[in-house]
Amino acid sequence: MPCQLKIEPNICSCDYDGIILVSGCAPGYDEPEPFKTVLFSAAQIDSALGVIGAVLPINLPAKRLIYSPTGPLNMDYHDVRSFAEAATKGVQRALKAGVRCPLFALLPDIRFENVELVTLLGALEGLYVPLEVREVCPDRCYKACQLAVWSPICAKKLQGIVKLASALESGRYVARDIGGADPERMAPPRVEEYLAELFCGTNVTMQVVSDQETLLQEYPLFACVNRAASMIPRHAGRIIFLTYEPPNPACILETVMLVGKGVTYDTGGTDLKIEGTMFGMSRDKCGAAACAGFMQVVNLLQPPTVKAVAALCVVRNSIGENSYVADEVITAKSGVRVRVGNTDAEGRLAMADALCHIKEMALCSVNPHIFTVATLTHHAMLTVGRGYSIAMDNIVARLVSNVEKLQACGETMGDPFEISRIRREDFQFHEGRTEGDDIYQSVNKLTSKTDRGHQGPSAFLIMASGLDKSNFQRCTQSKRPLKFRHLDVAWSAGDFPDLPTGAPILTLVKQFLSSEDLTR
Repeated sequence: MPCQLKIEPNICSCDYDGIILVSGCAPGYDEPEPFKTVLFSAAQIDSALGVIGAVLPINLPAKRLIYSPTGPLNMDYHDVRSFAEAATKGVQRALKAGVRCPLFALLPDIRFENVELVTLLGALEGLYVPLEVREVCPDRCYKACQLAVWSPICAKKLQGIVKLASALESGRYVARDIGGADPERMAPPRVEEYLAELFCGTNVTMQVVSDQETLLQEYPLFACVNRAASMIPRHAGRIIFLTYEPPNPACILETVMLVGKGVTYDTGGTDLKIEGTMFGMSRDKCGAAACAGFMQVVNLLQPPTVKAVAALCVVRNSIGENSYVADEVITAKSGVRVRVGNTDAEGRLAMADALCHIKEMALCSVNPHIFTVATLTHHAMLTVGRGYSIAMDNIVARLVSNVEKLQACGETMGDPFEISRIRREDFQFHEGRTEGDDIYQSVNKLTSKTDRGHQGPSAFLIMASGLDKSNFQRCTQSKRPLKFRHLDVAWSAGDFPDLPTGAPILTLVKQFLSSEDLTR
């Protein structure tokens, strides 16, 4: 957590040096007193107050009111993200004003579901200090002594919101630490060290596969991506399995199974990234970082009816004398033969064998939901723009409207998704090209220049992992069809130099952890 989070019932407390107020209405229109009077008076002399906010004097012990408005909201297209963004800006403005012990006034807004929770998460985001800063400058570990929360809503509801916000922000904190750190600080062995310390003594168990011979035999597609980096011990890849199981396994109703892309740095391999396109590629691990963050939320909330498993495929796509190259044919864990077409399409290779392993686990799991989470394609950004994730279901998940449920959850949490459809052409595109291969990994050009560039990789993952044998229409081959969803978070996870967002942690928690689990 960026700082201690506490509830303050007394707005007149002398313990704070500034009050931060986020509002979605016109200044002085609907805020509780004494804020309403202060804002109404200020609005008479500043017509831009409701758009850009201000630091105002207030007759309370805190003395300063940092007013951060959302600006006018059009319900045809605005969503709850406006409150999170205003809260982040409000906290940042308070810090610039010299506030070190802020009191956050958390107001309801009947127009948006979860508005108090999302607003508070935005405030906490503004207090995050990057891992490298905390380690190099211990005196800068915290931007504020604490964040106190006052609200006119009922005390019980506020307690639940603060508890949940603490857990969610702890998960996003982990995702930011891993996803945002530089490629040496979060090289694969150091990701393992970070997680081992995080989950030591908790209900989340950790298993690591790092032996190169074991990887070669059991996860051959991952091993080929890892081949060049494996020559340097501090860059050697590993697959990290994290598992949470409720105290009473008989109570399990759902099993959430995540496979995360954790490419700590992507040079492109022998299909080298050129002309500056390698810059920022330390963020290519944000999918695995989000999976780890989700497991931290599960660890803190300890849902009694949900089992969670995450496979983090942590690897560096290096270039060197031991690099893998295009034209290689590799037999995957599933038994299919994969011809490499582009070493810069390493993410799908890194995840496919772990996905196969998770698929096998799912066959004996209760109501499994399988996901891949990856910063996978530039095509995703061209399709939906920055700040949006893309979700794609296989036929089994689509028949029960899984992706629509996920999109609805994301909408209420300020973690938006757009929906894409996996089509026959995506599978046809990845069919083998010669007698010597079953699957063609990728063409040798950017996904942004490829038809259906973000849908195709999901079809590849289904084929390379053997999940296509679990297709609903192939029940003769599989007695238990499996629900699978691919999440491309390439342009929602946070592009450098912005902070990693932790997407899609909020959506996954909303969908799979019931309100009873969250507030008990």
